Amino acid sequence: MTSEAPKPISFNSARFLVSAAQLQDCPPDAGREVAFAGRSNAGKSSAINCITTNGKLARTSKTPGRTRLINFFSLNRENCRLVDLPGYGYARVSRDMKDDWQQHLSHYLTERRSLAGLVLVMDIRHPLTDFDQMMVEWCEHNKLPLMILATKADKLKFGQAKTAMLGIRKALKDSQCLEHLVMFSATSKTGLEECRKGLSDWLESGQAEG
Repeated sequence: MTSEAPKPISFNSARFLVSAAQLQDCPPDAGREVAFAGRSNAGKSSAINCITTNGKLARTSKTPGRTRLINFFSLNRENCRLVDLPGYGYARVSRDMKDDWQQHLSHYLTERRSLAGLVLVMDIRHPLTDFDQMMVEWCEHNKLPLMILATKADKLKFGQAKTAMLGIRKALKDSQCLEHLVMFSATSKTGLEECRKGLSDWLESGQAEG
């Protein structure tokens, strides 16, 4: 008896699943998930909300970096998830809390078997910060597929945005992990379909067998 083909992933179906302070609080490590990382002011929440057509899914805050939990969102296909990782850079938290937070994040990135890829969100006007470079190196070291969303592209003229993209591509020309580099704007929806296609490819890969 042939099994039915799984339904296509609908990002509009994303719903909040659970927040986790540490690895043992995460949902069961089954299926596939894609995580979003980025500095606190890079537009990560806006990007997630744009991709899922849900303006309230990932909370955008006037105080960047307030989200200190790993937030999981379910999709319409069983055991497929999007994951919003804590933002970095502007959080006014104690050093101990920040270290603790980084440790839990490191555990997630290192030990989560269902992690199919990482989306690194960076402001196209200020790309490849120290945090961004660290995440690229981490993906390279762990052979984790990487997508870069160069956000806020609407803030630049098209020629400036293209030049910025060329600069990012040149800087990362030796990065084997980089599978997608997308010029993105949550405001104008630039790059939205390209981003969704890359996410679908990662989430659907290997799903048919299991």
